[in-house]
Amino acid sequence: MLSAYDAGSHKRWREQLVASQPAFDWHVLALPPRFFRWRIRGNALTWLQEPALREHWDLLLVTSMVDLASIRGFHPHLAGTPALLYMHENQFAYPDSGKQHASVEPQMVNLYSAIAADHVVFNSQWNRDSFLVGADEFFNKLPDGVPDGVVRQIRDKSSVVPVPIEDYLFRERAIPHNVGCPHLLWNHRWEYDKCPDRLLRLLDRLVDMGQDFRVSVVGEQFRNQPRVFDEIKHRHRSRLVHWGFVESREAYDRLLQDADVVVSTALHDFQGLSMLEAMASGCLALAPDRLAYPEYVPSAHLYTSVIDDPEQEALYAADTLMSLLEQKPDATPPHEWRLTDLKRSYRNTMYVTIGSDAVCSMSQE
Repeated sequence: MLSAYDAGSHKRWREQLVASQPAFDWHVLALPPRFFRWRIRGNALTWLQEPALREHWDLLLVTSMVDLASIRGFHPHLAGTPALLYMHENQFAYPDSGKQHASVEPQMVNLYSAIAADHVVFNSQWNRDSFLVGADEFFNKLPDGVPDGVVRQIRDKSSVVPVPIEDYLFRERAIPHNVGCPHLLWNHRWEYDKCPDRLLRLLDRLVDMGQDFRVSVVGEQFRNQPRVFDEIKHRHRSRLVHWGFVESREAYDRLLQDADVVVSTALHDFQGLSMLEAMASGCLALAPDRLAYPEYVPSAHLYTSVIDDPEQEALYAADTLMSLLEQKPDATPPHEWRLTDLKRSYRNTMYVTIGSDAVCSMSQE
């Protein structure tokens, strides 16, 4: 297994997969999640003299940041080794912050790896669709020499298998949801693509509507983060339950159990693990009707997406939340995303990629 940018969700996925598939003898190569543009373009060069890549393997399982085409080119004996590419995300669908260095290199790495792989697995249908659409649009911009049928070929050898949710998170709530003063949870990376400015607008709108609430704003933080977080903290200090990164996994799991509604305001989320974990723990979901959310969030919990008008979107989000509180719906845990069920899908996908048609029996559990 090769993970070229071993960030939080990538690391969690690979550790979970290795632990859940003891029938395989794993060897893992992982690079630290820093210097993004160098990592995604230079990982094959970093691993050029890696002893493990001189050996022969039954399967290469690589993440979306890995330059699989170069790996196979630099190590010719691996050119015929079955390769499975797991797409946590795709570079065609990232929102533009306006601060990035314009370059198609990350997109090219994704595209070349998908072409070079024997099978491509996406973590959501939205991830798959946005990649295929983005690749098609990319080809249409090229001046000449564009091969026919590449996007169709990638589609035909692709499937969707989400990152699983650990079984222990699926627990009954100890107390009913508080619909009078709900505890709202916003649990995402503190970056622009998660749109904390839209969270502020939503909270302000709820205050204007006279709706009581408590709120926890948690998640991974970085040296440079949107200034709007300071405004959220200042304006809603009296309503804060938790603020910042929760160091302890046990404390975070308790927070998931205590919160009533998990909220997303994101413009970028290829699957939404933080939402799925909170839903598994009994939270009601409130999310825009975009990205991967319609794949597992009930339609009544989705508010209308208005990407170009955050104020209007905040109004829709507040109205949807108020409607949910009035209806007092039951939680809808995403049972189909359980590790117990999805680990079979992963195992069978790996066997099929290797070339075996064997479907795993219960005796292999």
